[in-house]
Amino acid sequence: SAILLAAGESRRMGQPKLVMPWGGTTVLGQVVATFAAAGIEGILVVTGGARREVEQLVAQLSNQYPVRAVYNPEHARGEMLSSIQTGLANLNPNADAALIGLGDQPQVRTATIKSICAAYIRTEAPLVFPSFENRRGHPWLASRTFWAEVLALPQTTNPRQFINNYTGRIEYV
Repeated sequence: SAILLAAGESRRMGQPKLVMPWGGTTVLGQVVATFAAAGIEGILVVTGGARREVEQLVAQLSNQYPVRAVYNPEHARGEMLSSIQTGLANLNPNADAALIGLGDQPQVRTATIKSICAAYIRTEAPLVFPSFENRRGHPWLASRTFWAEVLALPQTTNPRQFINNYTGRIEYV
């Protein structure tokens, strides 16, 4: 499964960037298409800011892709962690792991997503990250073994703090 974080306010952009045109689709539409092309069967878009526009887009995309939306009521106060928690709490209960991606990264590659999933299957590492020049990127994968811990984190926690506690258990791609 995948969680696409799409709850931002788009303040700097001045308009909801997720619904802006990108090629023959939208920014979020391209991200959803890429995850689906990589074989991800359950894609959950966590909304917040621009909820109406983003959820309308997700409803349209659901005609073609395995995608649905869930609203994060804490999006304005909870930062990224609250959206990750909202996503994890609403994933398919049979999911073994979750890819956590950004809804506003339309240039993510299908090959990157496939490589992350393959590394997880091959190594059974509980956390898998793409990296470039020693910098972690997105999307990243968290196995179910960490979900309860992430769900219990206080809202003041930055996801980076949690991840840094487990650097020795990360598989890099």
